[in-house]
Amino acid sequence: MNIVVSGASRGIGKAVAQYLDQTGHNVLAIARSKGSLEELLKQTKNIEVLIADLGKEESKTGVTEFLQKGFKVDVLINNAGQLINKSFLECSSEDFLNQFQANVLSAVHLTQAFLPYFNKGAHIVNISSMGGFQGSSKYPGLSAYSSTKGALAILTECLASELTDYGVSVNALALGAVETEMLQKAFPNVKAPLTAEQMATFISDFALKAATFCNGKIMPVALSNP
Repeated sequence: MNIVVSGASRGIGKAVAQYLDQTGHNVLAIARSKGSLEELLKQTKNIEVLIADLGKEESKTGVTEFLQKGFKVDVLINNAGQLINKSFLECSSEDFLNQFQANVLSAVHLTQAFLPYFNKGAHIVNISSMGGFQGSSKYPGLSAYSSTKGALAILTECLASELTDYGVSVNALALGAVETEMLQKAFPNVKAPLTAEQMATFISDFALKAATFCNGKIMPVALSNP
């Protein structure tokens, strides 16, 4: 299959890209960090890379230029994201806007760019968080992050309805604690029960198989929160 992974330069995104490469899929890895993507290329066999800041609308131009080479998409994993740990009273409008760009608009821009290039039966998987899952525990310092991850979950439900005519399914995974740099930024003293590599196997299998069984679902995937 042809699979696109955003936020693929580190953490869960990088682990997903590596796992899919190892299992024989063609992977397009997208991230902002040129150095990290070049390192990923050295470690893999079937990966192509694209440098883009997906939170900015002009990123769609570079993505479209790549797609016009003939790349058709079976799975899109919108994993790109960002976290700031700052109290609500200290958060500026710019902080909230930056989080919205990274955690919501990145998925918006990438999905819009890829829509004409999806194969029938394609699957979009948005990587959300338990922090944005209704009814889950919420934590101080994460209001900007959690509210934008909640927005991504609602966007998932909207797209599942709107993209039906395109033959595309859309689901989201609300992840709990996974041992990554982002978790340590949010919870410096927490040891997660899962590694990025362990979570990558679940995300990959879900992305490859779940479109047959569900659409428009926000699924919690957590052993602990945080």
